[in-house]
Parts: sequence; C-alpha cells; structure tokens
Amino acid sequence: MTRFIIIRLLQAVVALIGITIIVFFLVRASGDPMQLLANPNMTEEQYNYIKARLGLDRSWGEQLWIYLKDVARGDLGSSLVREKPVATMLLEALPNTLKLTVPSFIIAMLLAFFLGITAATYRDSIWDNGVKFLAVLGQALPGFWVAIMAVLIFSVKLKWLPVAGMATPKHYILPVATMVFFMLPGMMRLVRSTMLDVLDSEYIKLARIKGLPERIVIWKHALRNALITPLTTIGMLLPGLVLGAVITEQIFNWPGMGILIVQATFQRDFPIVQAVTLLTAVLVLGINLLVDICYAWVDPQIRYQRM
Repeated sequence: MTRFIIIRLLQAVVALIGITIIVFFLVRASGDPMQLLANPNMTEEQYNYIKARLGLDRSWGEQLWIYLKDVARGDLGSSLVREKPVATMLLEALPNTLKLTVPSFIIAMLLAFFLGITAATYRDSIWDNGVKFLAVLGQALPGFWVAIMAVLIFSVKLKWLPVAGMATPKHYILPVATMVFFMLPGMMRLVRSTMLDVLDSEYIKLARIKGLPERIVIWKHALRNALITPLTTIGMLLPGLVLGAVITEQIFNWPGMGILIVQATFQRDFPIVQAVTLLTAVLVLGINLLVDICYAWVDPQIRYQRM
C-alpha cells in the first residue's frame, strides 16, 4: 500500500505540472486581456506601461517560467483586472462555495443511499416505483429551471424564503435544495442498480439461507460489496462541486468560486483562471487517491501492494 501511495503521488505531481502548462497556454490563446483593459483615452505610453507592469510584454515562454517559479513558492499571482492577490480572492470565495456544496453533498448522498437501498430491497414495490419516478424526474428537469421555479414559487409568490444572498440560515434552503435535486437522481439510481446486482449474488442467498437477520444481510454484507461503484462516482463528483455550483451561485447571487471563475473567464483574467484550474486539479487527484485507498478497505481482494 505504501508503494502504491508513493507512485500515485508522483503521478499526481507530473499530472499537475502538465495541467498547469496546458492551461497556461490555453488561456493565453483565448485572447489578449489588454483589449479589455485598454480604453480610447489611454496613450501609447500608458498602454505599454500597464502591459509591462502586468508582465504581458514578455514572451509566453518567459511568462510560463516566471509563473512556474511563483507557483512553486506558493505565489498564485495577482488579478489583472482587480489587482488583488489571487490567493486572497480564492480564500474569500472557496469557503462560501464549501458552505453551499458540503451540506448539499452530505444530504444528497444520505438520501441517495437510503432511497437506493430501500428501492433495491423492496424491488417493484410502491417505494421502488416512487424512487424510479423521482430519479427520472430529477434527470429530466434542467437544474437552472428548477432553481428559477424554486425562486418563483417560494420567494416571489409565497414569500417564504429570501431570493439571494447568504446572510441567514433561510438563505441556504433554496440553493442547497437545488443542488441536492441536481445530485440525487443519478447517485440514487446507481446505488439501486448496484444493490440489485449484489442482492442477486449467491453469497447473499447463502447468508439468507443461514438465517442471518435481513438488516445484517443488507447493511453489512450487501452494502459493503455494492460500495465500489458509488465510491468511484463520488470521487468524480466531489471535485466538480467546487465549480459545479456555477448556475446555482449565479441564480442565487452566491459569492463563491462559480461566480469568480465566470467573471475571470469573461475578463480574460489569466491568474484567476489558472489558480482555479490548479485548485480543481489538486482536488481531483487528491480525492481520487483517497477513493483508491478506500477500495482496499471495501474489497480486501484488491491488492495494491503488487502495483
């Protein structure tokens, strides 16, 4: 296991370097930010001064070398538009996004596992049909439409909940419910299908023949062996939540990472786009490593020591 973790960490470092270089060139190929920063009243001297101060007068190779050295020191640079340290902006936006995504994720996963296991245990019952209907409904309705309808009904018409912001606990209800509705259907169907496969296996039938209580069969033997596929999906879902709340944050005016990356993209604010991409890559690689380690606990037959 130790050898496996070391190898994966080295792979993660190489992947991070590759992602950083690719994103560096892609964002610069999208256009020159000076086209947005310049104004008709600006003289040529002022234009050149601003360009030199931002380091945009250097070649891409020089800019890349400077950026890699700064990142190695933990310096993510400053915003070209706001002239504010990118690290400070991330530290302001990331906690707000986590306040939205973490409770949404926990609630969605708890509901998905409970409803998926219940549907698989009582197959073709009214509970199972209800879960299948909810899953189809959730996957058919666009997330932005659900958010807008929620605002229209509960904020505009009934005036029960605030429209935007994050000042009070009531401000969390609509955006959290919207994100739960977005995450729940797919995970619920996945848990149900994997549980059905496990419940039809021979060792589960043997456990029932031996007279084990049904709750032991379901929650100890079946669930543990059905966790591998959902764990993989969770590993892919978690990092995406940092940027996946873009629509929700826009509709509910939530000052998080989603709004930050959208504004930076339209403004061609290279340092912010690069920093957010780097942060997302770190989350993806780190969570995937944790998921791989969890595999060994869920399924002892997986022997990473041989890798």
